[in-house]
This record gives sequence, structure tokens and C-alpha cells, in this order.
Amino acid sequence: MNVTRPDPKAPTGELGELLRYWRDVRGVSQLDLSLEAGISQRQISFIESGRSVPGRDTLLTLAQTLDVPLRERNVLLLAAGYAPVYSEAPWNAQEMHTVIGALERVVRQHEPFPAIVMDRHWNVLMTNDAAPRFFSSFIDMAARTGPRNILHLIFDPQGMRPFVADWDAVSRSLLQRVYRESVGNVIDAGTRRLLDELLAYPDVPRDWKTHHAPPAAPTMPVIPLDFISEGGVLRYFSMVTTVGAPRSVVAQELRLECMFPADDETEARHRALLGAHSKSHGTGG
Repeated sequence: MNVTRPDPKAPTGELGELLRYWRDVRGVSQLDLSLEAGISQRQISFIESGRSVPGRDTLLTLAQTLDVPLRERNVLLLAAGYAPVYSEAPWNAQEMHTVIGALERVVRQHEPFPAIVMDRHWNVLMTNDAAPRFFSSFIDMAARTGPRNILHLIFDPQGMRPFVADWDAVSRSLLQRVYRESVGNVIDAGTRRLLDELLAYPDVPRDWKTHHAPPAAPTMPVIPLDFISEGGVLRYFSMVTTVGAPRSVVAQELRLECMFPADDETEARHRALLGAHSKSHGTGG
């Protein structure tokens, strides 16, 4: 379940409120948290009531047990009067060199199919050559201004929206994904703003939050996305990867999305499409 949390940085004195908030988010009682974390229920009660401040290791143990996202663990530490321990350096900082190098290799190896690295709000940070070539075969990507965001690209009537097959189902699915895949299942201010912007586009189903597929509909472990091209339908599925055992806030929030052709016909047409686009645009980059 996704919930909305207070977004501002927490000042010292709100530790108890924050810990209680995360227990509520995870649906964990004080007793359950005590048993899982190996910390007495009495101490947890004292922390939540503001009668005591835990040591840093104890607080991190509680945060780990509650699966609090790294960004929010820093907030807990600040509320307790401790310095943050998880780096919030930008994605292209030197300390991210190893992670970014690995992602660059993955997106490069995924050619000739699109691969995109995004931040927590679906802003595009990195792509392989195939991604812009693919989308440019439908629209003039060079004419699009402002920050690159994959959801705005899909929802915009001047973007990929006219080429998306089964728009009602796809738009509902993507909006639900924003909720489902938010870091720590928590909707922050940036995610709320993104949802508001997407819902402002025309022809977005208003029942996206409550709509469910019919029971007889097939379930898939991947995300289908079909595009209309030259009168036919190109069928793809995408798989989303996250960084394992992240030690920085940004690393935890990175998302790598790779598109794959869903059938042999789409694979053959995809290769021909990118080949034709490459010839008509020189290098195709």
C-alpha cells in the first residue's frame, strides 16, 4: 500500500512522530517491531513519546527493520540530532562512478532496443543510442524542450500519446506504477506533482486509482507497452531493475527500464524501423 507522507525535513523533536509514522506505514505494532528489531518495546514506546532519544545504531536498526528508504533514514537521524550517514550526492558525482559505469554498460549492451535510466520521478538521466532513435522514428525529439521525463513523453498529445495502443489501459497502468514503484511505497511531493501534471493531460481515465483488470485477464510478470507504427502494432514489454544493496540515496532511487520486443515480428520490424531512421538521419544519434 502506498501512502502520502509529510514532505518537509523534520526538525529535532519530531523523532517520535516520525518513528510512529513509519510503523503505521508498514502496519507494524510496537510489539512486532520490538521482536523483529531486538529492541525492547518499552524503549520504542519511550522514543515515540519523546521521553528518550536512541543511540544512532539503535535508530538505524529500527529504520532497517521498518525498511525505511535511505533518504528518509537521513531525516530520522537529523530528527534525533545525528548527522546523516547516507550520501545525497547527485547521480553523476564521483562517488557514483562505479554504479554509473555499470549502468552505462548495461544500457549499451541492450542495443538495438531502448534502455533508459531514470530518477525517482521518471526524469531521464541516461539512455542508450536506441532509445532516442526509437522515439524519434515517431516524433521530432529534437523539438521537445525542457527536462526529459519518460511519462510526460508518453502522456503528451504532442509526444508519443497518439501512437500508444490501448491508451486507456496503458495510462491507468502507468499511473498505478507511479504509486506502486515509488521508493519505499511513499508518495512524496515530487511524485504528487508528477501525478497532477499527468492527470492534466487530455483523455486520462479518471478511474485509474480504483480500476482493476477483469479477473479473466491474463497476468504478466512484465509491463506490456504497444505502439502503432505504419498501420501495424509493435508489441514490447519492459523490465525494471534497481541497484542492489545501495549505500547512497540516489543509488537507491535509480531505475533502469529496458524494452524488449514481445514477439519475433516486432523484433524484425523494430530492427528495420531503426535501420530506416538511421539512414534518413545520418548516424541516427
